Amino acid sequence: MKTEVLVNGGGVGGLALAVKLASQGVHTTVVEQLKAESPSYKGELLQPKTLAILDDLGVLQEVLPSGHALDQLQFIELERQVNTSPKTIGQSNMDYSLLQSPYNYALMIPHEKLKSILLHKANEYKSYFTYIQPARFRGFEGDKAIVRHSREDRDYHIHASFYVGAEGRTSPTRQAMGLSVKNRTYNHHFLTVTFSRPEDFIDGKIVTTNHRFLGLFPLPNDQIRTVFLIKAGAYKEMKKEGIELFHNSYAELCPELQDHVLELEDWKRIQLMIPNMYHVSKYVSGNMALIGDAAHAVHPMAGEGMNLAIQDADVLGELLGWMKRNHKFDNDCLQWYEQVRRPRAQFLLNLSHLSALAYSFPYRFFRRIRMKSIERIEQDSKLHVKQMLNISGLGRWDENAIDRFVQIGLMPKRSSGRAKDKQMEYFFQRSEDYPWEREE
Repeated sequence: MKTEVLVNGGGVGGLALAVKLASQGVHTTVVEQLKAESPSYKGELLQPKTLAILDDLGVLQEVLPSGHALDQLQFIELERQVNTSPKTIGQSNMDYSLLQSPYNYALMIPHEKLKSILLHKANEYKSYFTYIQPARFRGFEGDKAIVRHSREDRDYHIHASFYVGAEGRTSPTRQAMGLSVKNRTYNHHFLTVTFSRPEDFIDGKIVTTNHRFLGLFPLPNDQIRTVFLIKAGAYKEMKKEGIELFHNSYAELCPELQDHVLELEDWKRIQLMIPNMYHVSKYVSGNMALIGDAAHAVHPMAGEGMNLAIQDADVLGELLGWMKRNHKFDNDCLQWYEQVRRPRAQFLLNLSHLSALAYSFPYRFFRRIRMKSIERIEQDSKLHVKQMLNISGLGRWDENAIDRFVQIGLMPKRSSGRAKDKQMEYFFQRSEDYPWEREE
């Protein structure tokens, strides 16, 4: 069997790449090992840059009705009190509307729904798209990939011009490239679960105390995805204490949900999520390339994992399409992809890591720094715009020493609104996203 690009892994990254390539007339084969929808939690928050990419792929108008838009994220700091409700001691908002872009919002969408939309779109390009499921890439035999089709109980020998690993954290393609990863682990885990929410609970919230963290992200159909931080290794002991412990924690941190969380009658729907972080030394080797979790794992605190995969797919897909149009199916051209995507991914990995550290330690000193930092980000227009631009993926505006001093309270906050207009200088331009086009 022959194809121009073989994509190992049919998650959102692999399918976004397939849509991008097939729409440009590049024959693409996607190999997906799962037989059905995955019950495991995966990213559901789409950042503005990803929304722009989905619009370019022609699926945003289908994605929007299937998701829940978030204009802002609210940060609430509580002080726990004996025999009474916690007291609010800090409150701030991170506002996407500050972005000078038509994509000035985030969107929560069920992961499997987004996959199905992308798969349906890829199937519109039947002449250029082949989907093999359930099947798994097993390695190479000479210049061909060996793909095992579990339902047919047979091996496919697939020859491609390029091979892309989009299989996730245990990527066989990465192993075939001879790359290893060094995981950074954390002192905390997360419990995540979806249940119903009040109809008027429409904004994202991060609720914290000195010892607790609860992330609340509304989904469509009056559902809400929740992420609750626990100490690493504490899950088994919590289960022994009964589901009431979980109910009481949510009721204390977010009273609006205290009746809704009761629909969880046991621990079966609650999933344990263990965060880690890694970044491979290179994305490209010969005619092989990595996207998404095969190349980098990001701490989930900043909600960037799925976005990085789709943004990887956008750049790699645009590059491979350009290579075909210009008859440059040359392995050396793949270095453009790594040059664009690796530093951007590293920047967001660092942001997520710093966010994780801010909530990793229950000491009052760290809490005061965290509270002051979040408060100043909202109050200082430059810090606020920089924060939103950087997490959006639309651009990059680095912080400097003055920003750091303002953030921790060593310098007064700035009130000028000029930053909102100045941000346009730091948006990624097409020539930065796809620098090889300059050769045309």
